[in-house]
Amino acid sequence: MLTNLFTPSQPRRTPAELRLLKQAERVLLSDDDVQPSSPCISVCRMSEKTGLCEGCFRTLDEITGWGHRPPEAKRDVWRLIAQRLHVRT
Repeated sequence: MLTNLFTPSQPRRTPAELRLLKQAERVLLSDDDVQPSSPCISVCRMSEKTGLCEGCFRTLDEITGWGHRPPEAKRDVWRLIAQRLHVRT
């Protein structure tokens, strides 16, 4: 997943974005019985343009429902975060 980040056609990633992508990779490759960690990095600002948190790239619904989601649903959110970071321009 990270190898595609450094090709010339990809936008530059911030250290926080690189950290999120690496964490997403760890979560998505982990055992299904493991409770995925929260993607929150304590940069809690919602972008009016995208509707996503500028720190963790989640929607408000994904943020507020995090604690009630089963592990696989949390992995689904991590997949969405990784996709959002890959298509970000």
